[in-house]
Amino acid sequence: MEEEDNTGQQHDINEKLLLDLAWERQQKKTFTAWCNSHLRKVGIQIKEIDQDLRDGMVLLRLLEVISGEKITPREKKVKLRVHKISLLNQALGFIAEKGVKLVGIGAEEICDGNLKMTLGMIWTIILRFAIQDISVEELSAKEGLLLWCQRKTQPYKNVNVNNFHTSFKDGLAFCALIHRHRPDLIDYDSLKKSNDMYNLNLAFDVAEKHLDIPKMLDAEDIHASARPDERSIMTYVSAYYHCFAQGQKAETAAKRIGKVLNINQENEKLMEQYETMASDLLAWIDSVMPWLEDRSPETTLQDAQSRLEEYRQYASVTKPPKSEEKGKLETHFHTLQTKLRVSNRPAYVPSEGKLVSDINARWKQLEEAEKDSEEYILSELRRLKRLEVLAEKFSRKATNMEKWTSGRAEELQRNDDLEEANLAGIQALQKIHQTFETDLQAETSRVEGLAAIANELTELNYHDSDSVNKRLEEIRQSFVDLQKLSEDRSTRIQTALEKQQRIDQLRLEFAKRAAAFNNWMDNAFEDLQEVPVCDNVADAEALIATNETWKNGPLQEASAQYDSLNSLVQDMAELGSTENPYTTLTPEDVYNKWCSLLDAVPNHDVVLEEELQKQNHNETLRQDFASKANTAGAYIDAKNSALSELNLQSQGTLEEQLASLKAFHEEVQSFQSNIDACEDSNQQMQAAMVFDNPHTRYTIEALRAAWRQLNTNISRSINEMENQILIRDTMGLTEDQLREFRASFNHYDKDNSGQLDKNEFRSCLLSLGYALGTDPTSDPELDRLFAQCDPNGTGYVTFESFLDFMTKETVDQDTADQVMNSFKILAGDKPYITETQLKMELPPEQAEYCIQRMNPYTGPGAVEGALDYQSFSTALFGQSEL
Repeated sequence: MEEEDNTGQQHDINEKLLLDLAWERQQKKTFTAWCNSHLRKVGIQIKEIDQDLRDGMVLLRLLEVISGEKITPREKKVKLRVHKISLLNQALGFIAEKGVKLVGIGAEEICDGNLKMTLGMIWTIILRFAIQDISVEELSAKEGLLLWCQRKTQPYKNVNVNNFHTSFKDGLAFCALIHRHRPDLIDYDSLKKSNDMYNLNLAFDVAEKHLDIPKMLDAEDIHASARPDERSIMTYVSAYYHCFAQGQKAETAAKRIGKVLNINQENEKLMEQYETMASDLLAWIDSVMPWLEDRSPETTLQDAQSRLEEYRQYASVTKPPKSEEKGKLETHFHTLQTKLRVSNRPAYVPSEGKLVSDINARWKQLEEAEKDSEEYILSELRRLKRLEVLAEKFSRKATNMEKWTSGRAEELQRNDDLEEANLAGIQALQKIHQTFETDLQAETSRVEGLAAIANELTELNYHDSDSVNKRLEEIRQSFVDLQKLSEDRSTRIQTALEKQQRIDQLRLEFAKRAAAFNNWMDNAFEDLQEVPVCDNVADAEALIATNETWKNGPLQEASAQYDSLNSLVQDMAELGSTENPYTTLTPEDVYNKWCSLLDAVPNHDVVLEEELQKQNHNETLRQDFASKANTAGAYIDAKNSALSELNLQSQGTLEEQLASLKAFHEEVQSFQSNIDACEDSNQQMQAAMVFDNPHTRYTIEALRAAWRQLNTNISRSINEMENQILIRDTMGLTEDQLREFRASFNHYDKDNSGQLDKNEFRSCLLSLGYALGTDPTSDPELDRLFAQCDPNGTGYVTFESFLDFMTKETVDQDTADQVMNSFKILAGDKPYITETQLKMELPPEQAEYCIQRMNPYTGPGAVEGALDYQSFSTALFGQSEL
């Protein structure tokens, strides 16, 4: 067993020795070719690397070529060993000065022709001057070169580069690198993985003939080796990398251009969205304003109530989504401006009339129009309610007057009764007429009261005032006609009375007193039937008190008058009189009307009591709304204060602060039901025609505005925090930097106003390490920085402008010059670029974007189809046009 183990170990040692010898042979050929690729520039070639570098002179010349520095040899004559060692030490010292550690490599070994030491020294030189500067995504030189190979060969079939030995053994990786950069040199699709010798020789021959890369490797050696030498492969691949370095620059330039174009395209899309959102919102406002400003009067109370309901529907259903649209519009605009700032673009200026301030102004006009419209509708409700009462009152009084005048003209024009009557009859007729004249005078005085009602209806713009005035005029004319007929009748009675005089005092007394009493009852009956109009409990209680006073006073006196009339009727009966020719009123008429009046008194009491209950209900509605409104108002005030504290605390990460704000927003949104309850309570008051409330200072309009403002402030704070995260992520700021900026700003914002004056701004900059003058009143640097943060000359610096300033101070940004230089690389240092070059280097969409927007180039050396990338680069960082 021991002999078998020893045999196996000896076999492994032999294999390793053979592999080391193969690698040594490959390195010698590769490193020799690499050295010659540089030495040929000074007319020197070496054949045996371990022999030709022994004297130090060739090594110094090689270092001069690859470093670009002049090295003066210390020794002029190179004959003795000591001279050679001196030159070699000078060369090794130069290598060490470039940061290369030569562990175990000495001048004596190189001078003695030690092949391993010589190859090790050349490898360190290759690493330092050919590979070390290769950097891909900040990896080490070897890892960066490997990543470069992987990216360039990734699209190619049968190629999988994961090392610098076996991955290149079949030659396809070399062919893929060449084809990726020069597809005209190799037909990659025709190659086969099994034909490794052909692939290797093809790559080496093409690289030498067309790319000026010497043959540093031997296809037979690689084919024969199970594991080709890694250093040799790396050396040869590095030559490919440097050969295609210019293409790498073009790729980097294209990426920068693509980044800038993406930003511009995204910003333009956001601008278009803003314009559309602003236009839609303004169009909606324009469509609503005529309706809100409509002041055409309503004709009926039902129409006014329908109009109020339509307004409530607008305020509770139609407008809230538009208010949300306005908040989203402001957030969209703020986000757009933030993106423009962080991408070093000028601020976006919307088209005329679509500034946020313009929209806010129009929104304010809308809210003022809403307030005026609601006030107008409520005033219309009051007016029509009053008109309804007045119209009913006018109709009732006019009907009574028309009934009274009906048939009177025919009676006054009679003459047969005078001709047939005796003295008593004429006396009776005279008394009847005197009674009529009394009634006529009383009724005529009531016409003026009717006219006052008609005038008030006209002044309040009653829809049927023409009919009212026409009816009034007809009543007036009827009384004028009756007055003339009455005068004529009086003259005829007086003529007859001169012939026949007899007086019947008792009947006449009854007629007079009964007429007056009847007139009083008519007036009292009308008063009892009048609908009470009250605005509050006190008004209802006052009407009840007045009614009680009337019952205890005038009604009691009327009762005494009725008893007196009744006594007079009894006296007439005792005298045997059953008729009274002096009046049309019979005792039965007076009795019936008196009973009707007494029945109307308790009914009127019931009406007044119902009115008192109604006003008590209205008072309950007022107190209910006041309780809910005071609670809601206090809540909104408290949440505004809490929001200010949240904005000033700045504790935790930005994401944590954003989460706190969103949680706060959700908490506030849960209070929406209380606001809705206030709306419901207010609608109940309006439905009950309650328009004043002394129990609270809040109106529903004030609560709506405060609630909307609170939600707007929360949304704005959330948007500001999201924009800070956007700035951090886009510009590469750290949480610590943002936290430092916020802490410094808040520390010097003593009044929590969200802005710094010039002295506070100076103190803040000093705390952040800025070197400023000792005299703040005469400090040009402070003046420059303050003007930069306060371009509008307000005298204050907001946190937003402060953060923008610190971001630009801290983070490197794309500039027009950088983009212009990138285009210059793609254009091969020419002052113009062509469509072909753009389509070759940029994705199709971005290439077309540039082609459509670039002006033709007309400068020196212009060719057909030349495009001006310089003016385009400048325009990218100017005002974009939609």
